[in-house]
Amino acid sequence: MALIAYFDLELHQMDVKIAFLNGDIDETIYMVQLENFESGDPKNMVCKLTKSIYGFKQASRQWYHKFYQVIISFGFEINAVDNCVYHKFSGSKHIFLVLYVDDILLATNDIGMLHETKRFLSKNFKMKDLGDAFFVLGIQIQ
Repeated sequence: MALIAYFDLELHQMDVKIAFLNGDIDETIYMVQLENFESGDPKNMVCKLTKSIYGFKQASRQWYHKFYQVIISFGFEINAVDNCVYHKFSGSKHIFLVLYVDDILLATNDIGMLHETKRFLSKNFKMKDLGDAFFVLGIQIQ
């Protein structure tokens, strides 16, 4: 926040809808059928998971891995100190992306780069664009 104020950067916020459902599963996992969603004999039939679900122990890791692959493909680089901070530079233009579970902060000195990043994220995930950041992690921003 200090750097955003010091360099007079634009700060926007986005929210990933159903973030954990974006994670792909690398292993074979079966689960019993959910109550009221049973098909056939519920005692003899199970569901094979192909996507992560809420409550799945690896859900947050799978979501992070999926996000990492997508954002790196767009030219962002991961911060060496904090794995939830990404940056992208293009000449004098720059943008920083901070990921906290399913909340994203975007700080930039270039509005075009901001909109391009938002379009990319919205194309790859179901997103809610919250516009200017006013309230993040219990902190009110003025």
